[in-house]
Amino acid sequence: MRSGVRLGIDVGTVRIGVARSDLHGMLATPVETVPRGDGDIARIVAVAAEIDAFEIIVGLPLALSGRRTASTEDAVGFAERLSAVVDVEVRLVDERLSTVSAQNAVRSSGKSTKQTRHVIDQVAAVIILQHALDFERSSERSPGVVVDPDKGLQQ
Repeated sequence: MRSGVRLGIDVGTVRIGVARSDLHGMLATPVETVPRGDGDIARIVAVAAEIDAFEIIVGLPLALSGRRTASTEDAVGFAERLSAVVDVEVRLVDERLSTVSAQNAVRSSGKSTKQTRHVIDQVAAVIILQHALDFERSSERSPGVVVDPDKGLQQ
């Protein structure tokens, strides 16, 4: 398991959930929700610098069948724009059902989805990052695919 803090990102059309790992890559925790739009990438770059992240994990929303959707293309485009301006590696990881899992977790805590939309985005980012950490720990391989703004996705 590589050592260092990672940043987890759940890209939505309205909000972006942000989570971080501890230095040892064991546990993901929520950081904040960033409004989508002007300044969103700059804020994520700033958070990555503040926590000295060595890697950013961006959730890749695929259909249950594994096919790409409009949300997939949006997340890939976001990851490519982020990769072009940040000095750390950006990776895309499969995030199927992360938002549904986050909504269920929040609902089971007794909160309504409407009251906690900004929290759901952070919880989804935690789920995405935690799955990536667990994958790396169990497989001893880096999760997902690297985003290279010049060459596209690298396996």
